[in-house]
Amino acid sequence: MIKVYGMPSCPDCNFVETQIKGNADYQFIDIGAHVRNMKEFTKLRDSNAAFDDVRGTGSIGIPCFVLEDGTVTRKPEDAGLKSKKEEKEAGSACRIDGTGC
Repeated sequence: MIKVYGMPSCPDCNFVETQIKGNADYQFIDIGAHVRNMKEFTKLRDSNAAFDDVRGTGSIGIPCFVLEDGTVTRKPEDAGLKSKKEEKEAGSACRIDGTGC
């Protein structure tokens, strides 16, 4: 099962969530729904190289995907999904100030 970390209020996460709805191969984890989810995501974000370009920039780094082999990626295509990259710069992420969403 592929884990997808995100928040429904994030447009990119919402785009991904609509693609996986009802698909048992994916689990959407809303990091804002419970502190346990936020801690799980924060641990990933603080220690994984997939977040090197967003740490310290105000970006959150969602959506985030943990593939079945444990690989962590921020690219929906790596998880077999489509991204909104044609609508904005690839790899950008939601920032605390609301830009990049």
